[in-house]
Amino acid sequence: MERNTPKKAVHFGAGNIGRGFVACFLHESGYEVIFAEVNDATVNKLNTHKSYKVIEVGAEGTTEKTITNYRAINSRTNEAALVEEIATADVVTCSVGPNILKFLAPVIAKGLAARSTDLTPAAVIACENAIGATDTLAEYIKSPENTNPALLEDYEKRASFANSAIDRIVPAQDPDAGLDVKLEKFYEWVVEKTPFKEWAVPDIKGIKWVDNLLPFIERKLYTVNTGHATAAYYGYTRRKSTVYDALQDKDIREEVKNALRETADLITEKHGIDEEEQKQYVDKIVRRISNPHLEDAVERVGRAPLRKLSRKERFIGPAAELAENGKDCSALLDAAEMAFRFQNVEGDEESFELAKIMEEKKPDEVVQEVCGLQPSEKLYPQVIDIVKRVQADSHEE
Repeated sequence: MERNTPKKAVHFGAGNIGRGFVACFLHESGYEVIFAEVNDATVNKLNTHKSYKVIEVGAEGTTEKTITNYRAINSRTNEAALVEEIATADVVTCSVGPNILKFLAPVIAKGLAARSTDLTPAAVIACENAIGATDTLAEYIKSPENTNPALLEDYEKRASFANSAIDRIVPAQDPDAGLDVKLEKFYEWVVEKTPFKEWAVPDIKGIKWVDNLLPFIERKLYTVNTGHATAAYYGYTRRKSTVYDALQDKDIREEVKNALRETADLITEKHGIDEEEQKQYVDKIVRRISNPHLEDAVERVGRAPLRKLSRKERFIGPAAELAENGKDCSALLDAAEMAFRFQNVEGDEESFELAKIMEEKKPDEVVQEVCGLQPSEKLYPQVIDIVKRVQADSHEE
């Protein structure tokens, strides 16, 4: 049953991607947006200021959009109000980081439990840089700790869970930007439509609905994120200040292209994507991350090295598959080595944790714990060699 009330979306995370990308699309599609956020200052700003700007920058100029019709709730201190909003929301989205999903699950589960099964199910879409992020969130929501197992018998009447791939570069913002967000003009938001087979897909302008999401997720993660991180880690090692600066160095630019040639080899063969189409996509990505309007500190782009070195992420994920297939993955491994060298970087907790792990653990423990690789995998000994080399260099310093 459809409601006659205006469309409503609850979005977890009022950061730059939340305000500048997801909420912008929801607003332009006629939704009232309720931000769920833990930062008191951000909640107060959103509730005090009735509009903010999204500034899109590109080689062809700058455009501005004004976002209105939103509210914010502190999800830590006002859970009851948030549960009420989720119980009547059309869409629930999030952009909080893959490691935070488990903390959202309890309140979303309560909201869905309070939801009338007469309503069209809420569309739950996690907008994270991770493969299967909505599936992960759904597992947390449906776990016995969060949801009464009896409700699961007809849970599809409460929610439809759809994985998505998002692609938009959002650089560090000016310190005095307030709620305004600056980002690149290019965007891609791809969502699987199969979970909505009994219902119409949500009316959100700009989403590309597909039957099979994996090619889009892997192409994006193994091209945009691999390329961006490779430039940042090489840039950091070679004392460049921004990704733009790093990519002006022809040696670093070549390293990025080499890594993306390897991931292109995997993507075209695995997903049947045309080689020329992927080459054009790679060229476009290199131009995008070289955008001088999006100057971004290498420390910011490189942050969270433990996550970025994990098994399903941008380096080890494609390299492991290439190695199993007997293909070259040397450039990806070189980039992973630069990530292992991203240690004790001010403002990034994971880089300090990485340094501690590298100092205290044996190479095989590091590779299994950080990269999730097992001795039976062909990539395993090559990553062991990288860890040994980085540890040896650290001991010499």
